[in-house]
Amino acid sequence: MKAALKEKLATLPGRPGSYQMKDKDGKIIYVGKAINLKNRVNSYFKGAHDHKTTKLVSEIADFEYIVTNSEKEALILEYNLIKEYDPKYNIIFKDDKSYPYILLEEGDIPYCRTVRITKKVRYKGEIFGPYPDATAANKTIDLLNKVFATKKCKNLPKEVCLYYHLGQCLGYCKGDVKKDDAIKIKEAIRRFLKGDNSEMLKDLKAEMLKAAEKEEYEKAAEYRDLIADIEYTTAQRQTVQVSRKESFDTFAYYVEDNYLSIVGLFIRDGRLIFKDLYIDHLYGDVKEEFISYIYQFYQRHLAPKVLYIDKELIDGDELSELNVRSVTKGFAYQMLKKAKENAKIDLVQKLSIIKKDEAYTENIATEFKRILGLVPERIELFDNSHLGGKNTVAAMVVYENLKPNKKEYRLFRLEDSFDDLKSMHEVIYRRYFRVLSDDLKRPDLVIIDGGANQLKVAKEVIDSLGLDIKIVSLGKNEYHNTAYLLNSDGVIIDIDPKSQIFLFLASMQNEVHRFAISYNRRLRRKNAYASKLDDVKGLGKKRRLKLLRKFKSIKNIEALTLDELKKELPEAVALALYERLHKEGEEDARNIK
Repeated sequence: MKAALKEKLATLPGRPGSYQMKDKDGKIIYVGKAINLKNRVNSYFKGAHDHKTTKLVSEIADFEYIVTNSEKEALILEYNLIKEYDPKYNIIFKDDKSYPYILLEEGDIPYCRTVRITKKVRYKGEIFGPYPDATAANKTIDLLNKVFATKKCKNLPKEVCLYYHLGQCLGYCKGDVKKDDAIKIKEAIRRFLKGDNSEMLKDLKAEMLKAAEKEEYEKAAEYRDLIADIEYTTAQRQTVQVSRKESFDTFAYYVEDNYLSIVGLFIRDGRLIFKDLYIDHLYGDVKEEFISYIYQFYQRHLAPKVLYIDKELIDGDELSELNVRSVTKGFAYQMLKKAKENAKIDLVQKLSIIKKDEAYTENIATEFKRILGLVPERIELFDNSHLGGKNTVAAMVVYENLKPNKKEYRLFRLEDSFDDLKSMHEVIYRRYFRVLSDDLKRPDLVIIDGGANQLKVAKEVIDSLGLDIKIVSLGKNEYHNTAYLLNSDGVIIDIDPKSQIFLFLASMQNEVHRFAISYNRRLRRKNAYASKLDDVKGLGKKRRLKLLRKFKSIKNIEALTLDELKKELPEAVALALYERLHKEGEEDARNIK
């Protein structure tokens, strides 16, 4: 340890605060909080640690700290600093997952939609959830819309739609729906979302029997399927049910081999509706990391009526915004015990897989260091795609800490061209001009899925922007299979095709190729179904619909004279449409000849 670092450690105050570990380049690689800064920061440099913590400590060249007045202030500061600097060793706050909820909007009209909870948005109505994912929430809403005559449109149209004619909507847009009828539907929806489906099932079974008696077997089958859907959906969210209609959350943790598992259970009206699981390496104090996780969780989710955790964890002020309690008996105590049990079971089951995955990642990092002289924290990989020079696109996939980060993937619509070098120049310039102008995170490594010429073009663009980023390309052999890396100096780097690094690069290449091809196909499908009415200046959606409703087809619109079009549209728009339709007709005739 450097003498300067030793002196700094000796002067640390024994007060609460946040500390920021820095590498040799002054970059923040880890942010933590502590009740006692002196004890916490010194603990990293004393005694033996496991492999991952030792790796973190080996990269620490300096540290800074900020003293706070309380543990709660330290927690908030830690959270904000991690969001700002995105340190590579802080995983706990990097997970942006937020579970969806169902909002039953306020007012007399029954209308449900999926929402995500944020601190900035205040929703008007009743919120139910959380749900494990958007699919589960949307399926529940679809089910409610099938069973009840709810409002289906986000904004009320001027006239009734197909749902009204199918009997799936009361026609709220007409404004003559009886208030009592709408309120009854809302109350039934509310009961269902709270887990009481008995009345709904009773009514549907009665309707199914009526339809069967009338020999309306198709209708009876529809009721049968609805009943099955309701029973399945309800069963999925009723793992545990008791007579007492309690609502609360409970969190617990388990630690093994310096890995931390945290489980949250969510109970609504006596039902265990959902479980949250987090597993990661433990770099700091277990209690501090546990409290940090709960704090960040409720930055993204609704606070419960009551949060139950172990008594020994409730001795600070960090969670004062929540109604935190300890419990020693009853249903809530049983759920807390279940959370502890699940935290242990999940970690024990997944630990060997996690360690195997980390060993694989460590091997890939070592190989990158060997062949390129760096372990890239962020890789951006590019590929172009077109068909006959049309629908030219590019895709960029991003890997952070050698894992795909799909939120960072980007697609580019390029100028149509047969010239791959021109396309490569365009996408690289657009991407890194944007990186500079918007001060976006810069990659350590750029990989081009192309040959020496594409690599040369990409390198010239990056150099012209004054960026110092390592760039290589994936080279192919005579069979068009990836065989080697080519660096910007034109040097071929051979890679064993049986090695893990080769398979890793091949998987990256397949990912970016898939992403580019799928975008190209979407554009081709979109263009294949494009209407001749599209992209006519002044002919917006409303005017297009008006023409189609009146004349029934594009063929009939093509048969109109210019004067007839002028009766339907402003003169300039009518002329533009007439020229578009008849110009395309002449081109089609020439093509036939």
